[in-house]
Amino acid sequence: MPESTTRFETPSADKYIKQLCKHFGHRVETTVGDNTGTCRFEIGTAQLDADASALAIRLEAEDEERLKQMQHVIESHLLRFAFREEPGALEWRSA
Repeated sequence: MPESTTRFETPSADKYIKQLCKHFGHRVETTVGDNTGTCRFEIGTAQLDADASALAIRLEAEDEERLKQMQHVIESHLLRFAFREEPGALEWRSA
């Protein structure tokens, strides 16, 4: 299964995990723990991990096309939630 990762530098990573999981939890299965979150979409899984300085995101999807879809969905929502930080686009790397 294709995978990709990115890192969003922010002191509010844990807050964004909760926000993303709550938002997506209306449509997909999500779990939230201490500084972690998982969103299980029909096309793949997003694993979110927070530390004091960043939010690490790891995506796994059925194929490259679905991986790109997940990147777009996660990135667009995160950037919308983090608008006060004036974020730029995320840099995704194949895992």
